[in-house]
Amino acid sequence: MSNLRKDLNTKGKRLFIARHGETIFNLAGRIQGNAAHTPLTQRGFAQANEMGRALARYLENHAVSDDGRGEGYGLQLVASDTGRALQTLSVVCEHINLDWHQAAADVRLREIDMGEWEGSYYHALEGQLQVDRDRSLFLSQAPGGESYGDIVRRLETWIAEQSFERDMLLISHGMTSRVLRGLLTGREPLELIGAPIADSLPQGSLVQITDGVETIVHLGAGESEKA
Repeated sequence: MSNLRKDLNTKGKRLFIARHGETIFNLAGRIQGNAAHTPLTQRGFAQANEMGRALARYLENHAVSDDGRGEGYGLQLVASDTGRALQTLSVVCEHINLDWHQAAADVRLREIDMGEWEGSYYHALEGQLQVDRDRSLFLSQAPGGESYGDIVRRLETWIAEQSFERDMLLISHGMTSRVLRGLLTGREPLELIGAPIADSLPQGSLVQITDGVETIVHLGAGESEKA
């Protein structure tokens, strides 16, 4: 594994990080990975709306006086290039008056690659896919899929490229966003998976990370993540 980023300075800028809303694969108990562009469910849209409303309230109550960018608070928009992440971002953007078309989609923010298991029902992989249910973590690497170390490496390259000149809204995925939060808050690698990882939060949750410190902006009511 590569060396973990130790410089947690974001120049005082705020990174708002969330996972996409519930999808039809989440509802059906199927593994998504990245091959299938699965749309949000009604519950998924509701979660995105809740996050959007919560972020709008938060930005209004914690305005940055010297931002100078007017309506929308000058947030930089970033997301995984998967349909479910971009769909979630579009809904959140409606609440904060930002143009979704300005978003940068990045493949490095995709979910953990589940290889040959993508599209499979979880119950069909009983005996093959080991899960730490207390931590909501996969303990088995899928055939042809990624390890948590692979996620760390691609996220480290993404972090290294960031100039942190503006506050950012970022929509990613369950496992990937937890590793990203772990990196940005300087967590030590969890021996079980060999990578830093933040605590699992219910789907529909939104956090803020600034200079290595994480704050929960909105705690959703959804289930913990599945890939």
